[in-house]
Amino acid sequence: MSELQTALLLIGIGVMVAVYLYGWWQQRRLSRKFGTAFKASHADALYQESPVRSASPVQHILVETSSEPLVEEAVVPHAADVPVAPPNALDESCALLDGRSDFMVDLHLQEPATGAVLGGFWQRKFDFGKPVQVCGLTLNGQRWERVIAESQYLYVSLRIALQMVDRGGVISATRLADFRDLILGVARQIQAETTVADVNAAHANATELDALCARVDQMVGINLIPPGERLLPVSRIVQAAALHDMRLESDGAFHFFNGQGHSVFSLTNHDTKPFQHHTLATASSTGITLLLDVPRVEQPALQFDLMVRVVHELARELQLNLVDDQRVVLTAGGLEHIRAQIVQVEAQMIDNGIVAGSAQARRLFS
Repeated sequence: MSELQTALLLIGIGVMVAVYLYGWWQQRRLSRKFGTAFKASHADALYQESPVRSASPVQHILVETSSEPLVEEAVVPHAADVPVAPPNALDESCALLDGRSDFMVDLHLQEPATGAVLGGFWQRKFDFGKPVQVCGLTLNGQRWERVIAESQYLYVSLRIALQMVDRGGVISATRLADFRDLILGVARQIQAETTVADVNAAHANATELDALCARVDQMVGINLIPPGERLLPVSRIVQAAALHDMRLESDGAFHFFNGQGHSVFSLTNHDTKPFQHHTLATASSTGITLLLDVPRVEQPALQFDLMVRVVHELARELQLNLVDDQRVVLTAGGLEHIRAQIVQVEAQMIDNGIVAGSAQARRLFS
């Protein structure tokens, strides 16, 4: 090796070492800088559980809360110290935020900042009994993306959204006001300007949406029962489910999935006991029930047709009878009546701006 080659090799090694040391030093400096931004907050035991959605009017227990939210100090890094989000960064969940279902507060930051600027809010976000999401408008990309406490990209605005409606019912006005007060307290702490919806108007809209969701929240079930007092070996159910591309999930039911990985319908134990891996070979069952969660599946009437075909095939394979919840034989006319109801539900959802099986529907009916 010539002296020139040796010198070039040594220079290259030196550069690599320098780059490594510089990166290590930057990481250590940022770790110290962000260290105070993730303190633990006190638990909030003021709230009771949300009511469960039903067709009857939803009742709420209003609880007095402190008007001064818990806010913690956060260290805001300088723009030169933090990476900038790529222009194409966009989270679908941010695009789903809707004024009917989500109470949103926008924080317009004086200086670009990371998710750490929200400080103790990250612990308090679990206090409201409903999903809370933070989205950020990126510095260079001008696109909204999902933000977590550890997000290191810079944002010029933050949108904090509380989902007001889901299968647990609609959030109470008191809890909604407390969420607003918490975010406004954070905004004062970091001297950010805010855009915030009116609590009473937002709650009224959410209550109306929840009433609609209660009307269309339909679960269709078809029972398959052995004749007489015969029990059905679970091992045979497992084999039949596998033949129809259904697999056992953590909820104790066998699910049939579509191409997007969403459950279309499920096969459950008729006595509601979950199927468990360790008893599949030895347990017996009084029958099975196939379930279609109407608002959560795309084109639910067509999916019902698919489920009915599977039901008839399972009935033949396992020698079972189709019955309703009163153990009355379910006829073709009865199945057609159920399908007509599903068509009506789907139409009612579309008329109100909700597409069955869409990401927005899965949020509302979760």
